Amino acid sequence: MKSNWIKNLAITVAIFTVLAFALFPNTSLDMTKFSTEGLTLDYTVNKDIAMLSDEVKMDDIMANVEVSPLLGKAYNGFKEAVAYKESRGKYHIINDFGYLGKYQFGLETLKLIGIYNADQFLFNPELQEKAFMANLQRNKWVLRKDITRFEGKTINGVKITESGILAAAHLAGPGSVKKFLRSYGNDTFSDAFGSSIRSYMKKFSGYDTSSVIADKKAKVTL
Repeated sequence: MKSNWIKNLAITVAIFTVLAFALFPNTSLDMTKFSTEGLTLDYTVNKDIAMLSDEVKMDDIMANVEVSPLLGKAYNGFKEAVAYKESRGKYHIINDFGYLGKYQFGLETLKLIGIYNADQFLFNPELQEKAFMANLQRNKWVLRKDITRFEGKTINGVKITESGILAAAHLAGPGSVKKFLRSYGNDTFSDAFGSSIRSYMKKFSGYDTSSVIADKKAKVTL
């Protein structure tokens, strides 16, 4: 009964929001005055997931949800799969932690590849695509020895591939990926949303990223 009440409340709020934007398109909602204080908030999850205590099992589930568009295993399929996981492929988006764009870049990473204007980056799809490639090239150079050493091996039940390593480096940075590989999965990392190096290596395994040329000094130019 309680969950039905909350569901009806959520539907009512959603309808109000849609009507507000439709009737007053130039009026923004003041979310600073919104509060859930005093409300009883109940959440339900699949009982099989709720009973899991093993991080590896949770990674196995998360690696298979939110299936990306089927574009094959070539480079385009890889980059669009990563983009779908990061932002549903939306260029003009900023998440709660300030990560930007289709591939959810942090400001410090952008500086490493020569981008210093966040607004220009956010509203320039061409720049975002070039940033993704430049970051891959830089990460591939940093991880070149680890790719050679670990590709084809299995760590924590996941077959290690170059594309999985590069995707994990996009998530956690190449340094964290080195620690994961060289500790054989004992030194791991998860972001604020619970995505782990292992889950990214599993989810993005087996794509053809041979077109990505390792480049220590990769920068973005327009």
